[in-house]
Amino acid sequence: MNIRGIDHIGITVPDIKQATEFFVKAFDAIYMYDIIDAPIGGAWIEEGLGVPEGTTIQSIRVLRLGNGPNIELFDYSATGQQAAALPCDLGYQHVAIFVDDIAAASEKLEGAGARILGGGARDLPGAEAGEGCQFLYAKAPWGSTIELVTYSSVQAYHSVTSFRKWTPEPRSK
Repeated sequence: MNIRGIDHIGITVPDIKQATEFFVKAFDAIYMYDIIDAPIGGAWIEEGLGVPEGTTIQSIRVLRLGNGPNIELFDYSATGQQAAALPCDLGYQHVAIFVDDIAAASEKLEGAGARILGGGARDLPGAEAGEGCQFLYAKAPWGSTIELVTYSSVQAYHSVTSFRKWTPEPRSK
């Protein structure tokens, strides 16, 4: 397994347009693309992400910040949705770790005490689809969500923008 770095930071927001405007204004973020073009829900969302029954993802948007991890904004619709945790509370929405070998990384993550969600790696959907482009979610022992992600080919979004997501350089062995 060769860990390269953080791929993106996921943040659940109440209004994706306002959040985009904030990141653009505050940090000169670049709007890259929306991952989905219609809300998604159902068993794979509930089981794969560990969210309550009936939860739907209304939209997912990728922003680029400087020369570091991408920002992935989520707009969820969920019964009983709570306000964001305080800085003193444990957890975060999720951190995605870019890996070269998602199967080996998944085994190592599980061996460290994480619980793999949704049956393991899945092909990346929509704008991020491509040969060998996969992801999986897991729960850390304390309940925070971690994503493993890998993409080894051109992704679908390459045809709609000249901007590219930050991707960690391969580490020397």
